Amino acid sequence: MGKIIHNALKRVAIAACLSLAASGALAGMLATAAAEAEKTADKGDFIRAFETMRDALGDFTAMMPLTIGKAAFVSEKPKAYGSYRPKAEPVFEAGEPLITYIELIGLTWQRQEDGLQHSAFTVDFELIDSKGEILAGQKNFGTFSFAGFVRNQEIYTHLTLDVDGAAPGAYRLRYTVNDTLGRRSTSFEQPFTVAARN
Repeated sequence: MGKIIHNALKRVAIAACLSLAASGALAGMLATAAAEAEKTADKGDFIRAFETMRDALGDFTAMMPLTIGKAAFVSEKPKAYGSYRPKAEPVFEAGEPLITYIELIGLTWQRQEDGLQHSAFTVDFELIDSKGEILAGQKNFGTFSFAGFVRNQEIYTHLTLDVDGAAPGAYRLRYTVNDTLGRRSTSFEQPFTVAARN
C-alpha cells in the first residue's frame, strides 16, 4: 500500500514539475518576444515590433487549452470583436431570441496548401431545464471557419437560439465549442429565464 501511495505521489510531483516547466517556458517566450520588440521599437521599426508581439501571442495561444475568453447574452448582433451590447439581465420575453456573444482563445491554426493559416470550429447546444433535463439539443448548430495570412487572435462570433414556445421558468443553455483542426472541445453554460406572459 505504501509503495502504491509513493508511486502516486511521485507521478503527481512529476506532473507538477512538468506543468511548472511549461508555465516557465511560456512566460520566457513572451518575455523574450517583448524584449526583442522593445529593441526593434527603439530603432523606430514599430511595425516589426508589433509583428513580433503578434507572432509571439500566436505561439503562446497555440500552447493553451481551448478557452472561452468571453461569453455573454447580448441585446443585438455584435458589430465587431469586443463591440457588443450586453443584455442587462438574462431574462427573455416569449419569442425573444437568445443572442450570445463569444470570444475564443487557443484555436488551432494550420498553414495549408493555399499558403494561408486556417482555423475552424463547430458549436453544439443543449437546452436544460431547472431539473437538469435536456429538453433540446443539436450537434453542429453552428459551423465557422477562418483563413488569413496571420493567426488572428481576435476571433469572435455570435450564436442565436430561438426558444419560442418554452414555458416560463429557469433554464440553462450549454454550448460546446469544438476545435475542428485541434480535435478538442470546451463547454460553457448560460443560465437564463423565460418571463411569464403578461
